[in-house]
Amino acid sequence: MKRLATVLFAVPLLLTGCVVPFGGATPTVTSNPPAGAKIFSTLDEAGIEKIKASKSARLDMTTGYLRKSGVGLEDGSPEAPDVHISDGLMDLVIEAPYTDITARTDRLRLNGLNKRADFSEVTYFLTAGSRDDYFALIRDGVDRYGIDHESAEMVIESISRDPEDKTEFAIAPGTSTGLQVTYDLRYDGAKDVQVIIVHVNGLPTTGRSS
Repeated sequence: MKRLATVLFAVPLLLTGCVVPFGGATPTVTSNPPAGAKIFSTLDEAGIEKIKASKSARLDMTTGYLRKSGVGLEDGSPEAPDVHISDGLMDLVIEAPYTDITARTDRLRLNGLNKRADFSEVTYFLTAGSRDDYFALIRDGVDRYGIDHESAEMVIESISRDPEDKTEFAIAPGTSTGLQVTYDLRYDGAKDVQVIIVHVNGLPTTGRSS
């Protein structure tokens, strides 16, 4: 009879998923990552809200591409997450095979409208309030990502010569990070804010899983 009572007493504890060790000590369950571990962003609904709240995002493209499952989405499903910060800028880090891609941006888009396991492209936006700042952003892309210097200086010279005109020009991409980084210039002399759309892709030789 005593044995039966002991068994009945233990059943509720097992059903709740909590096993109390002998002596009544309560076990500690830790779900937090180890100290110093990198935490990458997810792009499901909850993850996007977290990015907006923290104004920071970190993506892992160290393999040369970004898997949908790596950001909390289903591999093979058509997805195009879009993160827009309406009250400031987010700190974006894209970890690449060689050196990281970093930016302060208000817009992050991912093109995954396909049935592949990975996104075909990651896009973010850079903005500048003056021509000098715009030129500085372009030259920064040359220095940091290996974007074509000659093409960059050619378009800077063209804008300087006719600052009131519009210029739409994609500079030859840089690959020094181990990813392909393209600066797509959208300059409009009639506007106060100038835009660079930055496209990040895997290198043409980087195989993607289907």
